[in-house]
Amino acid sequence: SLSKKDDGLAMGARDYFATSDPATFETLARRFDLIINTVSAPLDLAQYFDLLALNGTFVSVGAPPEPMPVQVFSLFTNRRSFAGSTIGGIPETQEMLDFCAEHDVVPDVEVIAAAAVNEAWDRVERSD
Repeated sequence: SLSKKDDGLAMGARDYFATSDPATFETLARRFDLIINTVSAPLDLAQYFDLLALNGTFVSVGAPPEPMPVQVFSLFTNRRSFAGSTIGGIPETQEMLDFCAEHDVVPDVEVIAAAAVNEAWDRVERSD
């Protein structure tokens, strides 16, 4: 969402696009070798597959509660692939932490009091 643009740029993003803007899909068409989808909500997969370059792969690690239809012909174009993965175990988590340490990827953390947990959850639901 565009509401997170400033945060994204402050954290080092070179570009920022909102998928809520239909022009984004035209601007970014065939641009990515890999898309990792972390969203646990239904998506128009064909729209995202069109963002993949030749031999690009869309990997879903988010799991929506209902099945998502896949338009197979949107994969045929440019030999695209659709894959899925569950969250890794301890070795994969360590590999991710090592990668983050090597590339100076650090979290943005906000510590709250236990008494503020309901307010914090409301903020999570508002994507704040």
